[in-house]
Amino acid sequence: MAENTPIEAEMLSQEEQPSSELALASQVLPTTLYLLPLTDRPFFPAQTFPVVMDEQPWLETVEHVGDHPHHLVGLVLLRGGDLQQLSHRDFNTVGSVVRIHQPARAGEKIQFIAEGIQRFRIVKWLSDKPPFMVEVEYPPEERTRSNDKLKAYAMAIINIIKELIPLNPLYSEELKYFLSRFSPNEPSPLTDFAAALTTAKKEQLQSVLETFPILPRMEKVLVLIKNELEVARLQTKIRERVDERMNEQQRKFFLREQLKEIQKELGLEKDDRTADVERFRQQLEGLVLPETAQKRIDDELQKLSILELGSPEYTVTRNYLDWPTSLPRRSTTKAHPGPERARDRAPAYEEAPRPLSTTVPHVTRALGPRPGQQPETRGPTGRAPAYRSQARDPGPRCSSGPWPWFRCSTP
Repeated sequence: MAENTPIEAEMLSQEEQPSSELALASQVLPTTLYLLPLTDRPFFPAQTFPVVMDEQPWLETVEHVGDHPHHLVGLVLLRGGDLQQLSHRDFNTVGSVVRIHQPARAGEKIQFIAEGIQRFRIVKWLSDKPPFMVEVEYPPEERTRSNDKLKAYAMAIINIIKELIPLNPLYSEELKYFLSRFSPNEPSPLTDFAAALTTAKKEQLQSVLETFPILPRMEKVLVLIKNELEVARLQTKIRERVDERMNEQQRKFFLREQLKEIQKELGLEKDDRTADVERFRQQLEGLVLPETAQKRIDDELQKLSILELGSPEYTVTRNYLDWPTSLPRRSTTKAHPGPERARDRAPAYEEAPRPLSTTVPHVTRALGPRPGQQPETRGPTGRAPAYRSQARDPGPRCSSGPWPWFRCSTP
């Protein structure tokens, strides 16, 4: 078979079309069906939806379905398992019988339109490998009399669907197609259609499919569709909030750009990028920097002059240049006097009176005799002279130095 060509054995001719006369489902639906697996979510009888699956190993199943006049196949949700090594234990027991329309191959895929018809329950497995064939039964549709409770559930579902349509335009198209096939006064198709609209988990949807009584099924669907409405409202609020922020940012951006253009035309002010570059160059004037630091700052200034004003990289580069140009520094610095000059200046500091420290005992130091003084004799007890505290100016310029006769300068 060539790609993108319809499977002729599966196309319906005018003579093969089912009769339009009313008949019970058990009289027209076969008791044995071929099965095709679904992985994402179950298929409901009220749906008409395109189905895509791998060509292998399901092409043989589609061809067998095309050999039968009814063109019916069962779609069943999988519990799990590998699609290439499935067994009957991987299938749920309840699925939907659908009629295949316009089957075709596309690449290594098979696609067709599935028209949901009726629920079925698997009774017996006739084949445990592809193509899967089973014996099925069709539970009769519950014939419920029109009562207030049933009407209330149906109206509640219809009202929620009406609220969902403005929030998601896709629901409108699906509703139109549903109304072309069913009446809103039919509770079973309405319930299945509402369940198919939701994005609930596949386990929840399979539970709805397996619920045959209409009232319990409507109760489950009503909960799911209410949750769907809340999710749709939340999505709408988030979308509106994002749109509002985007519109506000765009409005401010356009206003800033217009203001810049007006200022350029009038010659009143330069753009922010040029102003930043000039400000950094002015702050660097008169500073003596190492060669490596000067080269790095020049590179950053060059990069700043070509970056977009609102980009994150521009902000990072501007902050990087901010700290070296804002630090307090002098253009010229005096060389350190060195230890030789410190020794020469030490006697001048020795002449100044130096009071003993009584408040900082932890900086005391044993001092020997000063230069030119006689060493003190020991006392009658034979003990060395008492320790003397080294005076320290509490100001920030005080430093003890590496020599015992080097004193702190007083302001």
